[in-house]
Amino acid sequence: MFLGTSGAMPTVDRGSAAQLLIRGGERILIDCGEGTQRQLMRSAGLAHIGTMLITHLHGDHYLGLPGLLKTLSLQGREEPLLLFGPEGLYELLRDAERLVGRPRFPFLVEEVRPGTVLETSDYWLKAAATEHGLPGLAWCLEEKERAGLFHPEWAVELGITPGPDFGRLQRGETVMGSEGREVQPHEVMEASRRGRKVVVSGDTRPCPAVIELATCASVLVHDSTFARSERERALEKGHSTAREAAEVACAAQAKTLVLTHLSSRHSWRELRDEAREVFPGAILPRDFDTLVVPYPEKGVARLDRV
Repeated sequence: MFLGTSGAMPTVDRGSAAQLLIRGGERILIDCGEGTQRQLMRSAGLAHIGTMLITHLHGDHYLGLPGLLKTLSLQGREEPLLLFGPEGLYELLRDAERLVGRPRFPFLVEEVRPGTVLETSDYWLKAAATEHGLPGLAWCLEEKERAGLFHPEWAVELGITPGPDFGRLQRGETVMGSEGREVQPHEVMEASRRGRKVVVSGDTRPCPAVIELATCASVLVHDSTFARSERERALEKGHSTAREAAEVACAAQAKTLVLTHLSSRHSWRELRDEAREVFPGAILPRDFDTLVVPYPEKGVARLDRV
């Protein structure tokens, strides 16, 4: 869900940078610009956010963080919260504590370097360095491969009785058929299936590290602050044009490109159409739009408008 899609300054229609990644019962907040907690209250709510990721320490990407942490404390939150970000995050939070106090719930903060930041049973959380004039991170959630489809009819033909042995085969175990023959999981299951991969660039110039991170991504959400008419300004400020974002997506062979961090200098149609000259189907969301990302074998992402 896109909570804030504006550039450095919010507008009447677009809030400061913030995106909420919802995966099953898990919620990951990426950036927390000014007003993010109100955007959350108007949409998905504040509950169940277990991880926050900061791309870089420019105010339009973190000024909503102190207020959100204070609100979570006032609500009596007890669940732990993880916060990952670039160099300088510790100092930022020390300053925030002087304003709003220390969170009253378990709160783990870590300044991280590019690479694998977190591994769970079914996905990796990775980061790559960006080029924006200060330490910054692009973020990637990459799901691990899933088991292939199980064919019960194949198992029955090999002498497996429906029941617990079906589950053992799906968990990768070898079982004994009715005729005394060992049946291997690959005999009754299709090849493993790729998971989804979502990458959020944060503010950046086009750079090899982000292209590598986004290789074959299901979705790449990329800085598209300016149109090509303002390319010199993009170079000066460490941002990308919509066309450059499209070129990054093509180089990475991403399946879907989402444009965000939009300057009010340009109309959304101008930026979208410029990107589509290079990457047909590029998406430009509004605040509160949701991108639904299916598993790779079920097609490409679709944008659900509010």
